[in-house]
Amino acid sequence: MAPATPSGRKTSRRGIVIGIGVAFAALLLGFLSQFATGSPDGGGAGDAASDTAGSSGSEADTYAQLAKLARRDPGDKLAQGRADAPVVMIEYADFGCSFCGKFARDTEPGLVKKYVDRGVLRIEWRNLPIFGKASERAARASWAAGRQGRFWEFHKAAYADEDSKAKGFGAERLDALAREAGVDDLKRFRNDLDSAAARKAVRRDQQEGYRLGASSTPSFLVNGHPIAGAQPPEAFAQAIDAAREAAGRKAAGK
Repeated sequence: MAPATPSGRKTSRRGIVIGIGVAFAALLLGFLSQFATGSPDGGGAGDAASDTAGSSGSEADTYAQLAKLARRDPGDKLAQGRADAPVVMIEYADFGCSFCGKFARDTEPGLVKKYVDRGVLRIEWRNLPIFGKASERAARASWAAGRQGRFWEFHKAAYADEDSKAKGFGAERLDALAREAGVDDLKRFRNDLDSAAARKAVRRDQQEGYRLGASSTPSFLVNGHPIAGAQPPEAFAQAIDAAREAAGRKAAGK
């Protein structure tokens, strides 16, 4: 096949983005029927979905119910941004995922500066380890770092290297990442990593992601609207701006 021209690449890329987005949205529609009988953690999401079951079934209703997956917990160590921010982006990701790393390095810092720091956006992380035991260990390690207030520093360290997955997530490397992240108590970090609480927290996120149909990473919900994959920064900016405008209209009663 001949090399694609720049315009051809752009057209192809746009088509892929639209195709993935539609597929992810279709999976999310199926999610509501599954959640009608109960939420992943036994909480209110299942009740919210049940309320929707008798409604018009429109996309707007679907997105509104999915937006309720935002926890908005001020004490959530795996989140950044104001708990009352008008827009919440939930990210389902794996520390062994190269595309998650690309998003973390190339796109997320700009979103933090433009939206999180200005109180517009809150980012809530969900551990979705899909690449086996190593990814699951890294997920638990990130949670353990969060227990000492260093989740986002661990996140940055883990994704700093493009070859992160190839290096693996053995005990020595996880210790090294924790030290790089500024985790003070390594003994506590190791104990937390292997704790039942860590496994429960990761399992909760993982089950939520699977019920959404988010079987690939990264996957995102922006006020309930799905974005699949490490899309260009402008795709996220467009989604966040639209969500902020919609939230403003809702607050104004329009």
